[in-house]
Amino acid sequence: MTRREKNSGIVYSTEHGKMCPACSRPVLECVCRLKKGPSKGDGIVRVGRETKGRKGKGVTIISGVPLDLEAIKSLCTELKKKCGTGGTVKDGIIEIQGDHRDMLVAELEKKGWTVKRSGG
Repeated sequence: MTRREKNSGIVYSTEHGKMCPACSRPVLECVCRLKKGPSKGDGIVRVGRETKGRKGKGVTIISGVPLDLEAIKSLCTELKKKCGTGGTVKDGIIEIQGDHRDMLVAELEKKGWTVKRSGG
């Protein structure tokens, strides 16, 4: 089954999940996103803490990393080892379990990025 919107092609497939509206491929296999490269944003890596939707458990969120998806995954692995905890990458945003903002800000600054703490 597929859901169609006006003139934009397939947006969701039960077989593949979300579909890219530009190249009509599954989002994970999107060709046009690979050509664009990493999103530039404002050049600032933001490190914050979030508990929403996690039953009160906090995670440290790292967004705005100027790398492609594979490099973000390897960076996530490196940061998880530094913190001694688990984590994941969702939509180009790194989530590290627990509150490790201070350590992660220091590690990311060592890599030469401009880093800001976001949130409270």
